[in-house]
Amino acid sequence: MSKGILVVDDAAFMRMMVKDVLVKNGFEVIGEAENGARAIEKFKELNPALTIMDITMPEIDGIQAVKEIKKIDPNAKVIMCSAMGQQAMVIEAIQAGAKDFIVKPFQADRVIEAVKKVMG
Repeated sequence: MSKGILVVDDAAFMRMMVKDVLVKNGFEVIGEAENGARAIEKFKELNPALTIMDITMPEIDGIQAVKEIKKIDPNAKVIMCSAMGQQAMVIEAIQAGAKDFIVKPFQADRVIEAVKKVMG
């Protein structure tokens, strides 16, 4: 099992911000994906310790991607990201198997707190 983190968001600047926070706090980002379909491919390829995934993305959204990832690895650890006001989607994401969620715009310490909690 890899110790690395896969960052999934359709916005490149969001991926960069998340990556930045993680790296500054000693975590390794082993891959990035810009939509759910790529996230599933990258998950299979990299077997990350954790995936941080946006909910709203083109092709396959984050919730569908979590369901697929959970089929590949029932123990997969996923943290969802969503904008304010997407509470219903957050609940759906947790039901789909996400371990935690981060609300955008996020605080760096909240990201790290969630990562540490989920990675245990």
